[in-house]
Amino acid sequence: MLRVEHIGIAVKSLSDSVPLFEKLLNTSCYKQEEVDSEQVMTAFFQQGETKIELLEATGPGSAIAKFLDKKGEGMHHIAFEVADIYAEMKRLQEEGFVLLQETPKKGADNKLICFLHPKHSNGVLIEICQDIK
Repeated sequence: MLRVEHIGIAVKSLSDSVPLFEKLLNTSCYKQEEVDSEQVMTAFFQQGETKIELLEATGPGSAIAKFLDKKGEGMHHIAFEVADIYAEMKRLQEEGFVLLQETPKKGADNKLICFLHPKHSNGVLIEICQDIK
């Protein structure tokens, strides 16, 4: 794990939340992107080394829609940047962590991503990610 890459926050509405976070962070949203495979629309902010990703569900079956129904708006996950996602997935499995996918998939912001099951990380959903080269 190289560093915290971003913190993901589930929101009901980007149109309401983007202006709120622009005021809160005193910076503009630098990117919005739809990730069809996850049925989510994302909005990114950066303050120094810290990135915040807002996530809005685009379909009722998405993980974000289910999260919002169960827990409401709030912190969804912490993402860590890794140098080699395949090696890190193997290492984590060997350490006893349960991965939510067998192979990495394309995520937002030009990343390959994989999630760890939160039952094995004290209830925190962990994402590992690597820049697509």
